[in-house]
Amino acid sequence: MSLIKPFAGLRPAPGRAIEVAAPPYDVMNAEEARAMVAGRPWSFLHVSRPEVDLPPQTDPYAPAVYAKARENLDEMLAVGVLVRDPAPRYYCYRLTMGRHVQTGLVAAASVAAYDAERIKKHEFTRPVKEDDRVRQIDVLNAQTGPVFLVYRATSTIDSVLARVSAAPPEVDIVAAEGVRHELWPIADPAVIDGLTAAFEALDALYVADGHHRSAAASRVAAARRAANPHHTGEESYNYFLSVIFPHDQMQILAYNRLVRDLHGLTADALMERLAVPFAVEGAVGPVHPECPGVFGMYLGGHWYRLALDPARIPYDDPVGRLDVSLLQDNLIEPVLGIVDPRRDERIDFVGGIRGLAPLRARVDSGEMAVAFALHPTRMEDLMAVADSGEVMPPKSTWFEPKLADGLVSHVLD
Repeated sequence: MSLIKPFAGLRPAPGRAIEVAAPPYDVMNAEEARAMVAGRPWSFLHVSRPEVDLPPQTDPYAPAVYAKARENLDEMLAVGVLVRDPAPRYYCYRLTMGRHVQTGLVAAASVAAYDAERIKKHEFTRPVKEDDRVRQIDVLNAQTGPVFLVYRATSTIDSVLARVSAAPPEVDIVAAEGVRHELWPIADPAVIDGLTAAFEALDALYVADGHHRSAAASRVAAARRAANPHHTGEESYNYFLSVIFPHDQMQILAYNRLVRDLHGLTADALMERLAVPFAVEGAVGPVHPECPGVFGMYLGGHWYRLALDPARIPYDDPVGRLDVSLLQDNLIEPVLGIVDPRRDERIDFVGGIRGLAPLRARVDSGEMAVAFALHPTRMEDLMAVADSGEVMPPKSTWFEPKLADGLVSHVLD
C-alpha cells in the first residue's frame, strides 16, 4: 500500500469554485458561520457546518445536523454545482497570502501509514471532536475536510510541482479573507507515477493541522475493514484526503495567551516574581518577540519584554524547549497557578493572525488581567516533537494561510 495515491476528486463545476470554497469548518463559531453563508447558497459551509440551515438552538452534534449535511451535498450534486472527476488524479494546490506562497499536492494519504506512525502526529485529540468527524464521514460517505500534512522539502517533489504550476491553473480564486487559491489537476500517468514514487521514498509525513480528521479517518477505515469480508487494502476508505506541503514553505504564526487574573498577586508582586526567571524590561509599544525565549507581556496598560534565563531552557528536550512550554513551565503554572491549560478556564488563546491588538483590548477592558505574546513555533521543532513520539502543548501552532474546504473532496466508493 503506497504512502499516497491519486483519486477521482469531487470538485466544483467549472466557474463555480468561488461560490463553493469555504474556510475550514473549525475556524469559526456557529454565529460566524451563519453570517458567512448569507447570500451564498452553494458555500461549502452548508456541508461542513450544516447547522447554519437549522434553528440556532440546534445541538451541532445532533443526528439532524449530519442528515442536513448529506441533504445539502446531494443537492449540490443534483444541480451540478459539484462534479466528480472521471479518473484518479493528483492536484497541485497553491496558496498565496500577501507575499507568502506555498505549493503542495492534494492526494489520498494512507491510513495504514498513519496507524503505523509513518504519518506522524504531534497533538492529542478530543473524543467529542473525533466522534463528530467520524459521523460526518460516515453519513456523507466522503472526506470533505483535508488534513494538512508536511514533508521534508526535497527537490524531487518540489521541482515537479514547480513545473506543473508553471501552466495556467484550472482554478484561480481569491477567497473572502484575501487568500488566493490555485489548483492544477494532474492527469498525466507518468507524472502521477513519479510523484507516487517520490513520496514513497520519504521516511515520513507530518500532520500539521487536522489531527481530528485523520484520527476519524482511521476509525472509519477500521470499522469498514472489519465489516468487509472482501477487504483488499485498496478500497478508498483506506486513504484520507490530504494536502501535503514542503516544510520550508510553511508559515507558522504565534499562539498568544491571556490570563483572567493574577492568582491573588498584585501587579507589583507579579513583577517581583518574574524578575527571578526573566530579565524584564519596559517597552514603549507592543512587543513582538524577536527570537525563542523572549516574550511580550501586557499588564496594567504597559508592555514589557521578558527574556528567559538561558540556563532554564532544556535544549535537548524537543517539547520542553518550545516557547509555549517555557512560558507555561516558568510563569503560567508556577506563578499564575494554571496547571492544565487544556481545561483551565482562566486561560485563553489568540491566534497570531489577529495580531497583538486583541491582547491589549481584552486586558484594558478588564476581561483579562495579563496577556503574553510568543515567538512562533518553528516547523523544525514541530517535526522534532513528532519524531520523538511526543505531543505539543495545546495551542502551540497557528498555520496561515488556511486551506479551503470544498475545492476537492474524497468520495469513499
